[in-house]
Amino acid sequence: MHMQKPISQRLWEIDVTRGIALVLMIIYHLLYDLNVFFDFNIAYDKGLIYLIGKSAAILFILVAGISSSFSKNNLLRGLKLIIWGCIIFLVTYVVVPGSNIVFGILQFLGVCLLLYPAIKNITPYVLAAAGSAIILGGEYTSQLPVSQNWFVPLGFRTPSFSSADYYPLIPWFGLFLWGVSINKLVYKQKISFIKSANKLSKPFAAFGRHTLIIYLLHQPIIMTALYLIFDPLGFFNMLENTIK
Repeated sequence: MHMQKPISQRLWEIDVTRGIALVLMIIYHLLYDLNVFFDFNIAYDKGLIYLIGKSAAILFILVAGISSSFSKNNLLRGLKLIIWGCIIFLVTYVVVPGSNIVFGILQFLGVCLLLYPAIKNITPYVLAAAGSAIILGGEYTSQLPVSQNWFVPLGFRTPSFSSADYYPLIPWFGLFLWGVSINKLVYKQKISFIKSANKLSKPFAAFGRHTLIIYLLHQPIIMTALYLIFDPLGFFNMLENTIK
């Protein structure tokens, strides 16, 4: 989820944006976990909390599009994200039955990176227009009647389909195209368009340099902390059942 470049060559505002997205995501998942697993009366699927969660996803996707041209190996990055997405699916399937993650954001971003070579030479205005059309298309794909879930990655699913984290290509690939378009318009020289980071933004930049590892670890850490605080006995019972 982040480009592999020496820190001295990195675009600091990209790392800051990733860091902000990570903070928003952690806040959202903390509130989500409190509601789903500990019965706190928190409406995570609407209002401000829902907006926090979606803002994090939007920032991640836009930044992935912007930074895709900076990577030396999008194929490797994409495959790595898809593999980690599959691992998360298997872990949640075993540890939290019913909370399956089918085509979550890691798998989605991995597929976007694999598709990048097919779009990298398209002009930015065409990319922006295509992205807008795909985003608008999302209003229709979710409503089309389908009998199978073979095309879930595209956004076509049955009414009974459920996933705790779901980012289909329609409409979300449109945001990735916007990010690629922004890159072509703003980062032609591959240098920061803002001269230097201020003290307030530096912690976010440091956070954003380690996006993938923080993404992979934050939920286990949050869940462990919440169980130890609110239900320590349940935590050890869950560990015992998982080991069995």
